[in-house]
Amino acid sequence: MSEAASSSSTAPKPPSASSSKPNDRAVEDIEKLLSREATAFQRELEVERILKAFKLNPYEVLDITEEATPEEIKKKYRQISLFIHPDKASHPRAPEAFDLLKKAESELSDKTKREELDAVINQARAILLKTHGLPPNTRDDDARVKSLSPPWKQQFLAKAKEMLIDEEVRRRKAIKMNLANEGLEARKKEEEVNAKKRKAEEEARWEETREERVGSWRSFAAGSKKKKKTKVTLLG
Repeated sequence: MSEAASSSSTAPKPPSASSSKPNDRAVEDIEKLLSREATAFQRELEVERILKAFKLNPYEVLDITEEATPEEIKKKYRQISLFIHPDKASHPRAPEAFDLLKKAESELSDKTKREELDAVINQARAILLKTHGLPPNTRDDDARVKSLSPPWKQQFLAKAKEMLIDEEVRRRKAIKMNLANEGLEARKKEEEVNAKKRKAEEEARWEETREERVGSWRSFAAGSKKKKKTKVTLLG
């Protein structure tokens, strides 16, 4: 037998199509597993982000800009809510994050609440720009804003947080004062009702004793007449 024939007989055979399929399936299964693990990890991160976001700033909870349209807000809410839904996310606090997300979307969908929120945030922006000697209409993509340190976004979120907390404190004080005033009014009304009730009871008792008083007066009057008719007998 020649060397060529010997080498050809001992050379490894290329894997057949049937033997390569199991390996391909194994690789595909591993890739799917890694993809699921990556997605689960991303869900965990998103839940943590929402939980760490400042609760009084729904823009921060939804991770969206103040310029977002109502349609963009709803779209972003749907995307995140489906992604971190408690049925899909294994994070133990996923339900809490889901509720915070829903509350944020609800507040931004309320025209009045959003206008009040925007007023505070725009004031925070104006104050911060003034602090840096910049015009109030300076945009976030302005080179002067981009060159700030710490970064503009970090400073802006901190200032907005500070002013939103102040606004919340004022709001709660107003509610407390209103409740106190309502309590005072309620006590006044209760006192008025009790005073009227006491007066009615006194009048009722007066009427109930009318005959008794009249009888006493008649007896007294009759006794006085008898005394007047009695003659005085003079001695001597």
